[in-house]
Amino acid sequence: MKKILATLALVAFAGTAFGADMIEMKKGVKFNHKAHQEALKNCKKCHTKGLGKIEGFGKDLAHGKGCKGCHVEMKKGPTTCKGCHS
Repeated sequence: MKKILATLALVAFAGTAFGADMIEMKKGVKFNHKAHQEALKNCKKCHTKGLGKIEGFGKDLAHGKGCKGCHVEMKKGPTTCKGCHS
């Protein structure tokens, strides 16, 4: 029984532990998910409502307090148009 529960738990949480390394987004933006996981070590920094998609994610969040705001705050990562958009 313990092996079955362990297997089910592994399958249920595999997506969170083994998320895609590189995510292709709109407008030529390539997002390195693995690099962000390693740098931030806190999924809730982006995924405030739990793991999976980012609630309210779009142009305003990416260019405002979300992605760009975090890059400015941490003094790390692209902050210009061509830094993200290829």
